[in-house]
Amino acid sequence: MSAAIPDPDVQLLVAVATTLKQDYIREGAVDPWANSPFAWIRTLKSRQIGKVGEQLVSGWCAAKGFDVTRSPDSDADRIIGGRRMEIKFSTLWEAGGYTFQQIRNQNYEFAICLGISPFDAGCWVVPKAVLLERLPPQHGGAAGTDTRWLQISATAPPAWLSEFGGTLGEAFEVLRQIADFPDESLF
Repeated sequence: MSAAIPDPDVQLLVAVATTLKQDYIREGAVDPWANSPFAWIRTLKSRQIGKVGEQLVSGWCAAKGFDVTRSPDSDADRIIGGRRMEIKFSTLWEAGGYTFQQIRNQNYEFAICLGISPFDAGCWVVPKAVLLERLPPQHGGAAGTDTRWLQISATAPPAWLSEFGGTLGEAFEVLRQIADFPDESLF
């Protein structure tokens, strides 16, 4: 240990951390994100994670044939197939769910909620009006009602979400129904 960490105080801190580790990490526990192609995303700062989520959705939609452009204002993230879209992104939380945060009543038509698990993804394309009607405020008090959040189980999302996607393929079908999709010959 001394070769890798020459400072004796840091060595002492490592010894304490090693002792504490057993209280927090189960023996034989396996990191579900080990070897995941998405694991690197979890190492980023939260602001960067949101940006990566926007880029993932944009790249996926463009690769599927949709016209994707940046929104001319900050009320929506992208214009996808002529529709104003807000993009919300979550990696799988330890409890097994996705949390899509900071859902606001801004100038967009749909929110694309992309959840990434170690080796899977869930995606929903939900009308803003449905989100505002169904979701609770994210923060308490009178000042906290301007933002909402969607917390769902990755393996058992609420039934009301099923018409808006679930798998990437199902979300794609929702997008095809609501947005301009110029090149039907791809399918």
